[in-house]
Amino acid sequence: MNNDEFQGSVRYVGGKVEKAVGDAVDSRDWKVDGVVDQVAGGAQHTYGRAKSIIGDAIDSAPELADEARDRLKAAGERIADTAQKSGKAAAQTVQDTPVLSAVAAALAGYGLAWLVHARHD
Repeated sequence: MNNDEFQGSVRYVGGKVEKAVGDAVDSRDWKVDGVVDQVAGGAQHTYGRAKSIIGDAIDSAPELADEARDRLKAAGERIADTAQKSGKAAAQTVQDTPVLSAVAAALAGYGLAWLVHARHD
C-alpha cells in the first residue's frame, strides 16, 4: 500500500465519521464536508491503487520478457525439429521410390513450363 492509498483511505473514513456526526447533530455543513471527504478520499485511494498496479506491472516486465523469450526459443526449437524430421522423411521417400519421385518432378516441371510459356487464349 502506497502513501496515496493510505491517505485516501484515512480521508474516506474521516469523511464517514464527519458525515455521521453531521447526521447526529443535524449539521448540513458537517454532512457536506463528510461527503466531500469521502469522495476525495475514494478518488485518492483509487489513484494510489492505480499507481501500485502500474508499478507492479513495470517491476514484473523483465520477468515477463524473459518468459516470452524462453517460450519463443522453445517454439523455434520445436519447429526446427519438425522441419528436420519432415525433410528426412521426404528424402527417405525419394530414396525408397526414385522412379515415382522422378515422374512427379517431371510432371511438376512440365506443368510449370506450360504455365509460364504457353499461350492461354
